[in-house]
Amino acid sequence: MNYRRLLFCLLIVLPILASAQSRRRTQLTTPQSNGPVPVVSAPQARLLEGMVLNSSILNRGVKFSIYLPPDYYTSNRRYPVVYLLHGYGDDETGWVQFGEADRIADSGIRSGELPPMIIVMPDGGATFYVNDYQNKIRYEDMFVQELIPHIDTMFRTRTQREYRAISGLSMGGFGSLTLSMHHPELFSSCAALSAGIRTDESFVNIPDDRYNTVFAPVFSGLVKGEERLTVTWKRNSPINLAKSAPEGDLTKVRWYIDCGDDDALTVGNAMLHLALLERKIPHEYRVRDGAHTWSYWRSGLPDALKFIGASFHQ
Repeated sequence: MNYRRLLFCLLIVLPILASAQSRRRTQLTTPQSNGPVPVVSAPQARLLEGMVLNSSILNRGVKFSIYLPPDYYTSNRRYPVVYLLHGYGDDETGWVQFGEADRIADSGIRSGELPPMIIVMPDGGATFYVNDYQNKIRYEDMFVQELIPHIDTMFRTRTQREYRAISGLSMGGFGSLTLSMHHPELFSSCAALSAGIRTDESFVNIPDDRYNTVFAPVFSGLVKGEERLTVTWKRNSPINLAKSAPEGDLTKVRWYIDCGDDDALTVGNAMLHLALLERKIPHEYRVRDGAHTWSYWRSGLPDALKFIGASFHQ
């Protein structure tokens, strides 16, 4: 009889103890308060891919990936922003898939070498990030009038120019230079890696097959020789802009130029360096051992982000 009574008591008490233990797992108390504190949920994704901006200027959706710093979901602060542009033939996934931008940013932020920052990687297609010569595909207008305001609305960004920067590789390096030269009121620094910069002479002499495929849709249509030097080309050429833009505009932005010594674009980057040097525009110029490869850009991105991060330390 006593065993039956003991078993009966256990059947009553054990569920109560289990329920109490369950409550203890879902509620915590602090020394300052006896009230329940919700358990922190699992960290949310900090690399958001496949995001879409519905652009009225381009009349289509523009995809972008966005990296959020480690403490984004556990703080209320606002963060500086870097726009990181991909090269020709790539899209908004390239800098993560091949460039490991998220890993590099995480490592730099956790070590204290970089300030926490948001990194936006938009799909630029084959636009060179400018308005085309027919003014039909107005990527630059979309970038300035829609993308930047959209990011500033959707995420906790610092919206002053002091906390906004731009970077990119190859075509994206071209775009980062052109956008910041056109809009120095928007960007505090620009870091161009292996930028797709050409002198007028080299632009004229690009082989027809490549020119007609890559450059003609944006800058001129199917033309040859000197006819390639259209108003659209001259307005967007970083070398021409370095020579002609108002000095006050150029000095507003901190410039960083990095191109490998085995890269076919090294001549154009060197000419940009000389143009800035001649006008005494402060800038950093780097030539490292390497070619037009992802290994070069992965190894160069940490220093580019450090250069940018220095602008964010006020």
